[in-house]
Amino acid sequence: MTDSFSTRVLDLTTGSREVVHDLTAECAGYLREVAAGRDGLLNVFTPHATTGIALIETGAGSDDDLLAALRDLLPADDRWHHRHGTPGHGRDHVLPALVPPHATLPVVRGQLALGTWQSVCLVDTNISNVNRQVRLSFLG
Repeated sequence: MTDSFSTRVLDLTTGSREVVHDLTAECAGYLREVAAGRDGLLNVFTPHATTGIALIETGAGSDDDLLAALRDLLPADDRWHHRHGTPGHGRDHVLPALVPPHATLPVVRGQLALGTWQSVCLVDTNISNVNRQVRLSFLG
């Protein structure tokens, strides 16, 4: 692709439990199609009031540790003013203040320039909404 800007929306189903969903392979595949070996920036954005984007090691327990830390910081109880949905759902609306809904990442020669153990992940603690979107945008 020769355009300097490209975008794609990923449709995801996160399930009925809290999840750290690894998006790294989807990001890499998208860049193979649109970056054509160029340098630039990949923006990853989730347009939901209850999800975030994190750079974290996955598969070695850190993803579970993140969810455990979020449960400690944001308990699913009745303390929240935002009260619709499942019990404790108000905490899901606080999540994006701690895990922002976006990340902008360097792309070098068409590939994500991540650290050795970094993965790009969607963080979703909202068990009531299983249909999610993530927008990938490349600016070369």
